[in-house]
Amino acid sequence: MYRTNILILSGILGFCMMSCISTTERYNQSGQDKLDSGDFVGAVEDFTEVINMNPSAEAYSNRGVGRIQLQDYVEAIDDFSQAIEFDPTYKSAYLNRGASKLQLGDYFGAIDDYSECIRLDQKYTAAYEGRGLAKSNLKDYMGALLDYNKAIEIDPDNSVAYYNRGVVKQTLEDYLGSIRDYNKSIELNPPNPYAFFNRGLSKYLLGDLNGACLDWSKAGEQGLQQAYELIQEHCK
Repeated sequence: MYRTNILILSGILGFCMMSCISTTERYNQSGQDKLDSGDFVGAVEDFTEVINMNPSAEAYSNRGVGRIQLQDYVEAIDDFSQAIEFDPTYKSAYLNRGASKLQLGDYFGAIDDYSECIRLDQKYTAAYEGRGLAKSNLKDYMGALLDYNKAIEIDPDNSVAYYNRGVVKQTLEDYLGSIRDYNKSIELNPPNPYAFFNRGLSKYLLGDLNGACLDWSKAGEQGLQQAYELIQEHCK
């Protein structure tokens, strides 16, 4: 009788574990679907259920992604930190924690996270991009250029890296260099109003008013209303 009771209890526990795993998977899939559809509140709720049943690095990281989309950066940082506690090699948790810190103006903290991400994976393009942004905000423009150069070396079709490098070159008054980078960014991603807008600024500063007005017009056509203010002021 004693042995039979043990077997029955074991069977109940086994059923519970199977049921919990199945429920966790359902909440996890539901959370992923809600992230994809833009229901970030629902995604956070689903991943919270996953964490309550079966906490893991992935579950915390997924909830953190939802919280980033809700601009809840402080709570997102907590989630990514929990993910890193579970798995200190979780690259995307460092990347996204760095992005959250960047949004909060903690540029040194962001650089630390992006650097750790790069230490774990020296070809992680997004980490170089993020670190470049953090360095730019700290006015370390040469350091930012090095990071954007590396991102482009790894991924030559990265339109965002070309755009951001163009911004840095423009800040350093390398207007020809910035135009070349904006050209490439636009070539790779034609619906690019900010690249058109900034390329127009560089052309204007180089004395190419016609070229500037054409670029501002394209930026305006793509929805950047402030381009029309410059057109009204400078393009007669």
